[in-house]
Amino acid sequence: MIDREKIQQAVALFLEGIGEDPNREGLLDTPKRISAMCEELFSGIGQDASEHLSRTFLATNNEMVLEKEISFYSVCEHHFLPFYGVVHIAYVPDGKVVGLSKLARTVEVYARRAQIQEQMTAQIADDIMKHLKPKGVMVYVEAEHMCMTMRGIKKPGTKTNTIVTRGVFAQDESLRNQFFALIK
Repeated sequence: MIDREKIQQAVALFLEGIGEDPNREGLLDTPKRISAMCEELFSGIGQDASEHLSRTFLATNNEMVLEKEISFYSVCEHHFLPFYGVVHIAYVPDGKVVGLSKLARTVEVYARRAQIQEQMTAQIADDIMKHLKPKGVMVYVEAEHMCMTMRGIKKPGTKTNTIVTRGVFAQDESLRNQFFALIK
């Protein structure tokens, strides 16, 4: 649970630390605004994706299901700067499917916390495998990291891609190739 009071105190100290006056008119409500923002940005902390993936439907189609270009915003746990992009998820059902919005909700569970992209990609894939028990899953994430674009190396437009395959996607190159053809 977010402790708004602690966040507000920390933001006031931070403002002082960078040489600002937290009592300046433009900054007076900044600690409150940031604590409210944190409640939204970190709402995935303590959430469990099983809430979204546990309701399934019988399906005789055992071909690939693909949901692509699920947009997300997250915060890098190393610098606390945003990273954002899209997630593509495919799975091969084994007799049951989940509502399509539930895949996007699963992305949000993991994106809405201090995170690294590599871990988020694996968490999404692993939870889909655990709760849907499909024949396989593939998760591909493409994101731009503000810690690379606005500080440090300063290379705007640079994209980081992470891929996780489980089950039949890990074993079948033609299935992976079909996935990549479909997301183009």
